[in-house]
Amino acid sequence: MSSENPIRVLIVEDDLRISELHRRFTEKTEGFEVVGIANTLADAAEMAEVLAPDLVLLDLFFPEGNGLELLRRLRAGAAPTDVILITAAREMTSLQEALRGGVYDYIIKPVFFPRFQEALLKYREYAARMRSGGTLEQQDVDRLLRAHPAHEGQEATLPKGIDPLTLRKVRQVFESADVRDLNAEEVGERIGVTRSTARRYLEQLIAEGFLAADLLYGVVGRPERRYFRRR
Repeated sequence: MSSENPIRVLIVEDDLRISELHRRFTEKTEGFEVVGIANTLADAAEMAEVLAPDLVLLDLFFPEGNGLELLRRLRAGAAPTDVILITAAREMTSLQEALRGGVYDYIIKPVFFPRFQEALLKYREYAARMRSGGTLEQQDVDRLLRAHPAHEGQEATLPKGIDPLTLRKVRQVFESADVRDLNAEEVGERIGVTRSTARRYLEQLIAEGFLAADLLYGVVGRPERRYFRRR
């Protein structure tokens, strides 16, 4: 996607600070242009109709309703608009409804720039391929429909009980610029898992050479194991 023909993005988010953050994240990614920011579902519906964006970054929870209402409205129309949901909703039912509504991706808050940018870059590749036309081979379909495939061979080599998607979430926590070192409980809070589960994934990332750990000795109590990214 050339900079002369950027992907036009509408951000739909009721929190002003978060919508501004998503605007900055989007504009830091080459090939994208923010054409509007809507902080209510009513404004979003009107702006989507008038601006006809290529991509909508859509929150799920609004004081006046649910973002899925807007998703269904977009799908009922003829506009070729794609949607990436960015939401705090962790319920499986929300994900199922979003997938049935045809979202391109589903990002759980809090959003970290590496994951955000990964979604946009993959979408940029998808949009460019869709615009190019022509015929498809099976590998083209597989690449386009799998928004975030595991690295080749990664799933086959992971130990039993290690989910590649959860492992990627833990990795992305430490790819954030504001993270220096964390313990298992802090990582678990960030991605929504228990401390013991977080510890299992942290130790896997140590085995892969991505993280290292150190013991912090306090005045009282047991030493604390803290994890940090290898440089």
